[in-house]
Amino acid sequence: MKDRILFVEDEHDLGNVVKQYLEVMDFDVLWVKHGRDALDNFKLNSGDYSIVILDIGLPEMDGFELAGRILKISPDIPFLFLTARNEKADKLYGLKIGADDYVTKPFDIDELVLRIQNIIRRKGSGMSTVSANTIVVGDVFYNKDALQLKIGSNAPVFLTRREAELLEYLLLRSDKVLKREEILTQLWGENDYFLGRSLDVFISRLRKLLAASDAVSINNVYGVGFIVNIKKV
Repeated sequence: MKDRILFVEDEHDLGNVVKQYLEVMDFDVLWVKHGRDALDNFKLNSGDYSIVILDIGLPEMDGFELAGRILKISPDIPFLFLTARNEKADKLYGLKIGADDYVTKPFDIDELVLRIQNIIRRKGSGMSTVSANTIVVGDVFYNKDALQLKIGSNAPVFLTRREAELLEYLLLRSDKVLKREEILTQLWGENDYFLGRSLDVFISRLRKLLAASDAVSINNVYGVGFIVNIKKV
């Protein structure tokens, strides 16, 4: 059975190209141009979709509002923002409300397909966003509002703000090699020596905390960056 995608994009040319390519890649795609139409469809067919792809700059109802309403209907549905906005605040807000990924236009269509496949695979392997404020991965429970990490039956641990931002960024991109410079610029806006050293400290602490997990580990990719591996428990 094909994975079905609800694709919400008001740009006709881009929407047509993306829809056709995703169908070539063996997805079943419903392309909708307006947020309200997408919401009406999702209310009736929420159980049919494997993932939702949302443009932010939609007429009538923007992608952020649409995502919030969709999550009220189906808190576990994965979704990805596809947008022309490149503001760090928008990216962080999108991830904060529960987005699994955030792709900025213009983009490589093959990269988009890989991101979609990774998100669907993570969902199948046991990773799910159970609410707008909590990420669950196997035996790892992370509360975004409280900056609290709990692993299995262990006592919860409080993270610093930057440790929490890094953990969320890594978990939402598991099984993908993440370059050091990408992490630094996406999360904190610049790639310099001092932030790089801080990143190593944060990674080290998160790795020690996750050593108690049977499902999640952070591994180095020599000369490139890091990858988070997830396995079923």
